[in-house]
Amino acid sequence: MAGQWERYKIVAAYLLEKIKKELNLKAIEGKQKLVGEETGTEWEIDAKGVSEEGDGIVLIECRRYTKSRQSQEKIAAFAYRIHDTKADGGIIVSPLGLQSGAKKVADANNIISVEIDANSTPANFTVRFLKQLFIGMSASLGISARSIITVSKKCPNCGEYFVQTGT
Repeated sequence: MAGQWERYKIVAAYLLEKIKKELNLKAIEGKQKLVGEETGTEWEIDAKGVSEEGDGIVLIECRRYTKSRQSQEKIAAFAYRIHDTKADGGIIVSPLGLQSGAKKVADANNIISVEIDANSTPANFTVRFLKQLFIGMSASLGISARSIITVSKKCPNCGEYFVQTGT
């Protein structure tokens, strides 16, 4: 059975796919390994976004931290992976967003913070980024009804119409 953080990553990938146009992406690819161009280091990333033009990528990191915002150090480490892989930028997905120092690092390194509620599902979610808010809600309704069916028929013998009613 998948843990909460694994479910969060699955839901985040689904929701990012739904809003990819708003993120200027034409595709989102899943977990993979990229090799840094400067260091030759292999980096495992949660996902990769392909730009609308198809000539650039953004790295996607998903972190379900429910007690604190993303720190400056964590965003700086992510910024280095972006730099080493020559990506155009990054997307950090988390429930609580960024600390103030982390926001400065993100802004300087073309990292977008996408906040997805920790308990989101594909049907019930909140997604916040770049002053935009997307909300999904589902509801179950119990409906009880009684219907009356009325049928008019023409008698083949006499040609007159008669009515049948039922429930």
